[in-house]
Amino acid sequence: MVKDNETVIQEFNELVNMSAAELEDWLKGPASQESGWSKDDGSGESIGHESGRKIIQILTKNPSKEADRYDQDDIDHMRKVVAYNKRHLAQEATAKQNTESRSYKSLKNWGHDAQKT
Repeated sequence: MVKDNETVIQEFNELVNMSAAELEDWLKGPASQESGWSKDDGSGESIGHESGRKIIQILTKNPSKEADRYDQDDIDHMRKVVAYNKRHLAQEATAKQNTESRSYKSLKNWGHDAQKT
């Protein structure tokens, strides 16, 4: 069953625990490129890195997190972010324990810092 938009927005705002500035700083560093699947376009950018850039746009566009200010493209990407973060947090305890792990770095690309509580 597909989650309704309201649930997706709520879960996105709970799971994405990095600010736009924190995520932007992270994505500028080399560690952000050390994990994840590369896109098929030959750019060398990972799918998670691209996702992080989209998350920054969403956070910057609507810093007050007002539900009616998200468009369908935002919500579609938020849905992917929620699914990715939930799946990887459930499967990979390493991300919570080891900041050098690929899991930790990948989750950060998707806006979730597993070291934050």
